[in-house]
Amino acid sequence: MQVLVRDNNVDQALRVLKKKMQREGIFREMKQRKAYEKPSVRKAREKAEAVRRARKQARKTAIREGLIAAPKPKPRVGAPRRSAPAAAAPAAAPAISA
Repeated sequence: MQVLVRDNNVDQALRVLKKKMQREGIFREMKQRKAYEKPSVRKAREKAEAVRRARKQARKTAIREGLIAAPKPKPRVGAPRRSAPAAAAPAAAPAISA
């Protein structure tokens, strides 16, 4: 696994590395290997993971085929909200006084 350090910004590179490791499942695997896991427990865990993967795949297939509605996208954290430009905003009706 490789992460580039730009402008000597080690903190940002470390964050990127941690995110990559999280996605790859390295932290989960390290936690599992910390202690001995009985073969029966390992088989049960692997079976549960396989069931989760199969359900996820079935859900994605159903969404793709239009059988179920896609979940609403979560708002992105940290992204600045874009305001509508003034030209695109509808003009307010002038007040008429009599």
